[in-house]
Amino acid sequence: MTTAKTGAEHIKSLRDGRTVYIDGKLVDDVTEHPAFRNSVRSAAALYDFQAREENAELMTFTPEGATRRVNRCWQLPRSHAEMVQRRKAMQAWAAQHCGFMGRSPDHVASTFVGQRIGIEVFEKHGAARARALRDYVEEASRNDYFLTYVIINPQAERAKDWGDQAEGLVAKIVDEDPGGITIRGAKLLGTSSIMANDVFVANMQPLKPGEEDIAFSCAVPMNIKGLRVLSRKSYEAHAVSVFDNPLSSRFDENDALMYFDDVKVPWERVFVHRDTDMCRAQFHDTPAHTFQNYQAQIRLSVKLKFLCGLAHRITEAIGTTAMPPVREQLGFLAANVGMVHAMLAGMEADGTMHNGYWVPNRHMMYAAQVLTQDLYPRVIGILRELAGGALIMLPSSIADYADPHLAKIIRTTQRAAKMEPDEKVKFMKVAWDAIGSEFGSRHTQYEMFYAGAKFVTSGHSFRTFDWPGATGMVDGLMAGYTLADELKGRADGDTGE
Repeated sequence: MTTAKTGAEHIKSLRDGRTVYIDGKLVDDVTEHPAFRNSVRSAAALYDFQAREENAELMTFTPEGATRRVNRCWQLPRSHAEMVQRRKAMQAWAAQHCGFMGRSPDHVASTFVGQRIGIEVFEKHGAARARALRDYVEEASRNDYFLTYVIINPQAERAKDWGDQAEGLVAKIVDEDPGGITIRGAKLLGTSSIMANDVFVANMQPLKPGEEDIAFSCAVPMNIKGLRVLSRKSYEAHAVSVFDNPLSSRFDENDALMYFDDVKVPWERVFVHRDTDMCRAQFHDTPAHTFQNYQAQIRLSVKLKFLCGLAHRITEAIGTTAMPPVREQLGFLAANVGMVHAMLAGMEADGTMHNGYWVPNRHMMYAAQVLTQDLYPRVIGILRELAGGALIMLPSSIADYADPHLAKIIRTTQRAAKMEPDEKVKFMKVAWDAIGSEFGSRHTQYEMFYAGAKFVTSGHSFRTFDWPGATGMVDGLMAGYTLADELKGRADGDTGE
């Protein structure tokens, strides 16, 4: 049996001539560029982790008819037990980056798992498009592709419909022929696109009749002709060292604008074609949106546990752990970590069968999403309170240690209750990178809005809640008595006491 995909294989696959720009320049090789190389290696390390012999059963499985093991994120769970097994693999992967890679390979893979489970939705759209989706999922899973997606449009004039935006802004179909469709325009956010093999292009935002030109979805290789990737500022490139920036120097998965400059997409890679409602249905009428956000909660469960550990270490460093008000805050953090884990277990246990596959409880997933959207910035705030000024006065960089006189001052002044001075500086650099740096601030913004604004996520919760069951209890209670009966009883001398 051939081993699973390795990091070396993944790095080699990224040397494909893709068109990526940063700081006004075309990148020759994303695997070696100082803005991306460490993050690329962090992604590669995920594949090395799964390829280790001792991790084979935890992390991988062999698809039916295949000869090579692939990551369990591609597994379509046929039971509650298989879903839990799949989740444990994803948590183990997330632990490798402490939950800071929001678009790790298992995220978009989960989207396609949900779409494949709900294939009947695509079949209603058309046999050819359903066949394209089915064949692509098989291709991507067999090859253990790292996928990203761009499923929202650039912010512009909010008062206008997407079809009324300036020409060239929103990606749309500008031509089609027997070979496929040609698309032109931009899509966001392209997170992890630098280290991905393919990109899934779709439209998550509501469309209306008349906007058929932008109503499509497809998957294309990152090196396809005409695709231009414009990276945001690289936090990795501005990191001083791993010691000074242990997270941002290695886990800056990057975000990017993707511009499709007359990109020709073959029909076998087109899943939705000129159908405004199908753009919605591919996510919400299949379990795709449930699976992709279930994965996000899995990753977040690991990240919150890391932050909880960070909080505890902060109090140990400054000697406040035993103080009752501090323990109260630590207990609150621990309770919320437990809540997220419990909600994961709940959405799994209360799942349902769909076409022979186990699907998480959709409302529980949205409930967790709404709660954690508010929880994350609150957790960051608590960590800031616990740290106080300890995060501010740190050595400017590791270079300070090169001067023996400065090193002596640092080791004299950076005292801690349970850490040596050098260890305290090292730890506080971790804490600052997680919650106070530009990288950390980006993560707070990301966790608050990756799934949409609060009214969007709350709207999903509203739509999927059992309102008839809830209001039925109210109605049932009131049905047990009437005003007329109560008045008659009082007239007859029965006060109900």
